[in-house]
Amino acid sequence: MSEYMEIERRFFVDGGNARPWRECERRSEIAQYYLESSLFKNNGNDLGYADSFILVQMNDEEKTLFEATEDWTSRIRFTQDSVTLTLKGKRTHATATELEWDISRERAEEIVSSKHHPSVTKKRYHWKGEDGMVWEVDEFEGGLAGLVLAEIELPDIDYDVVLPEWLGIELTGLHQWSNSTLARKGIE
Repeated sequence: MSEYMEIERRFFVDGGNARPWRECERRSEIAQYYLESSLFKNNGNDLGYADSFILVQMNDEEKTLFEATEDWTSRIRFTQDSVTLTLKGKRTHATATELEWDISRERAEEIVSSKHHPSVTKKRYHWKGEDGMVWEVDEFEGGLAGLVLAEIELPDIDYDVVLPEWLGIELTGLHQWSNSTLARKGIE
């Protein structure tokens, strides 16, 4: 399995009852901004955005994947500790190609302030299940307040993960519940 392949399962969570995921070792405040993917271009291994921002130097495998994949979903994620640029290819049920780099906070702020970008804000809880796997539980804020989603990244598609009892309906593969779609609906 390529290091550039994400395998993820997602679920609704009933946020109105007990919230055991809040008993965790790590919590993050996240703001994600979704960019126009058509504005990403490469010049050799340099990846740029909107003709004026050189963001990262891709390695050869990343460059090959970038050039071979159309229709990326692209975002900048701000947390208190880091800023990450992510390009995700079209999801096929639980899998998607994913390219990800840390970028400077200054450059990221310059991009997101250049025009309106669809966004979501949320608190993320990193909760360890009884099998040792770490779940990311997102409690959304703003126009999505009250929505709670949980996701887990798996090492392979057939991995048998123990599902916590507080999970609701599985959303894996349902594109209308992706963060990108929620942001683009203009709720935030």
